[in-house]
Amino acid sequence: MSDKNSTDIHELMEACRINERVRGYITDCVKFHTFPAAGLLLGVFMVDLALEKLGAKPGDRLYAVSESPKCLPDAVQVITHCTYGNHRLRVIDTGRFSITVNRFAEGTTARGVRVHIDAKKVAAHPTLRAWYTNDPSYRGGVDGQNLLEEILEAGRSVLSWEYVNVRFTPKEKWSSVKCPACGEMVPGNTLENGVCRACGRLAYYDRERKAMSQPLVN
Repeated sequence: MSDKNSTDIHELMEACRINERVRGYITDCVKFHTFPAAGLLLGVFMVDLALEKLGAKPGDRLYAVSESPKCLPDAVQVITHCTYGNHRLRVIDTGRFSITVNRFAEGTTARGVRVHIDAKKVAAHPTLRAWYTNDPSYRGGVDGQNLLEEILEAGRSVLSWEYVNVRFTPKEKWSSVKCPACGEMVPGNTLENGVCRACGRLAYYDRERKAMSQPLVN
């Protein structure tokens, strides 16, 4: 993140009178995300609202779902410490810009708070509406000053929330097996058509024919 972006977002937060708690969240999230994106700022307000309605705070044992892979997961991870790596964040790409946060619970459901962008409320903010609806007339990018300023001024006013019962699957027991195609060890319950997913539908690279042990050269 450049110094200019950092200075700009702090100036905007000051001008929009963002409270200290949210200002701290935004500062940490921007540092992690590397720039002040519109979806990230909205995500901060969404997470802050979800925590309030859940009666929770950063550091509590929480679980979360982000319904978008864009920007939102970073706000969730930084503020709640629910991360993909600690298995407390799920990204379910529904196409909706929303999150759900819940506490730990036994069984297969947990009561949580779902927060989403409300299209009716967004209509009162022309630049935000144009960006949110992907209107061809919008040319400001995801970090345009007018857009960020409208988001900071709007804050929670463009959000709606509800209590929900979050469904989840308890952890399964598994044992390691060797993939017959690549020879690497994988959980046995992840084999598909007799091979690991990396040798099947999730293959994302092609091996070079040269010696595999040669070091990469910059």
